[in-house]
Amino acid sequence: MPLIFDLPFEQLKTYQGTNPRPADFDSFWEKGLAELQALDENIELVPAEFQTSIAECFHLYFTGVGGARVHAKLLRPAIISRPHPAILQFHGYTGDSGDWSDKLGYVSEGFTVAALDCRGQAGLSEDRGGVTGNTLHGHIIRGLEDALNGSPEKMLFRQVFLDTAQLARIVMELPDVDRKRVGAMGGSQGGALTVACAALEPRIRFAVPVYPFLSDYKRIWEMDQAKDAYMELQEYFRHSDPTHRFEEKVFETLGYIDIQFLAPRIRAEIMWGIGLMDTVCPPSTQFAAYNKINSPKTMVVYPDFNHEPLPGLNDQAFQFLKGL
Repeated sequence: MPLIFDLPFEQLKTYQGTNPRPADFDSFWEKGLAELQALDENIELVPAEFQTSIAECFHLYFTGVGGARVHAKLLRPAIISRPHPAILQFHGYTGDSGDWSDKLGYVSEGFTVAALDCRGQAGLSEDRGGVTGNTLHGHIIRGLEDALNGSPEKMLFRQVFLDTAQLARIVMELPDVDRKRVGAMGGSQGGALTVACAALEPRIRFAVPVYPFLSDYKRIWEMDQAKDAYMELQEYFRHSDPTHRFEEKVFETLGYIDIQFLAPRIRAEIMWGIGLMDTVCPPSTQFAAYNKINSPKTMVVYPDFNHEPLPGLNDQAFQFLKGL
């Protein structure tokens, strides 16, 4: 079907992306994963004030790359009879891990749930400079100047992507969790982190990314959609490269944190939700990543929906993830 602002649907199904891929992309991420292996994680579980008869609730803290203390909410069934599955949840841009109560549906089905707070956003995780609380605005381009000067490992979303894999590993090592039955889910930024987590921790078995962010940056620019969540791209050029002298290098560098290039690493079964009228994370940018996934996958398409709640999708995700 033709779209108002993006490619026709038939072209979307074969679109392979526009943003350049850095030549050392794979070694970049292998170095990051090696850095995780060497960390002293200093894991803490602190009982939360919120408790229920069906769930034990904890604040989970661990030390991530760069020394930042990272926080997640952890809920596990109050009655544990055998190793059980787990779900990792990732939130949208600017947000946090959400309320304890909205995770109880999965706990009632026998899941441990771990919900990450992204560094420097609305939750309790520290940013890469060790500052507690909100350092929001500019997260896509945080560290870009260092990256352009030869240090791409300083990009903030590199750290956040690694946090997702680290959280997965921590949860998989919990004595009551079956490490072979762990899934991931999230929307927008959370959708991107779901893709990154499943790529960097290939033991993730099922994943549900919904209209993910952080994909195909140059396509965003060429569509004149560097606004809303992607406004930082426009702000970067206006303030740091007003004549676009380094435009190609900028987009190639952003390729290190472009989920479309992580997608081929995924081994999980995927259920992907998309609205074809999405102007925040345009469909072509999503298909650039989806089309590179080689594991079993299904895309649930909402032709008339934008970047908004997709009716019935949460129920479909719940039924899908119950298969763990």
